[in-house]
Amino acid sequence: MAESATPERPDGRFIEISQSRPAKGEAGRTGDWRSRRPVLDAGTCPAAKQGRETCQICWVYCPDATIARGVPPVIDLEYCKGCGICAEVCPTGAIAMTPEAEHGVCDFKVRSE
Repeated sequence: MAESATPERPDGRFIEISQSRPAKGEAGRTGDWRSRRPVLDAGTCPAAKQGRETCQICWVYCPDATIARGVPPVIDLEYCKGCGICAEVCPTGAIAMTPEAEHGVCDFKVRSE
C-alpha cells in the first residue's frame, strides 16, 4: 500500500514522494519455493519453557513478519522464505533450519538426458 505526499520545493513546484508499507504476504506466498524451513524446538525456546512471552527475538528480527508473538512464537510457513535469520538470532538455538525435502513438501526432480 503506497501513500503519496507532495511537498513544495522552493521554486513552487511539487515533488511526489511515495512510501511503501509492506504487509504480511505483500510479496506473495513464498512457502512453496523455500528450500529450508525453520523448526522451533519448544523444549529449548525460553517463551515455551517459561510459559510467558519472554525473549521473542525471532519475532523482532524476522524481515517478513511471518513470526507471531506467542507462547511459543508461531511461524507462518505459508509466507516464510526460509532466510534463517530467526535461527541465527535465537540465543538458545531453539530454531533450526531444516531442508524442506525432509518434510515431504519439496519435489525437486533431476533431469537425466
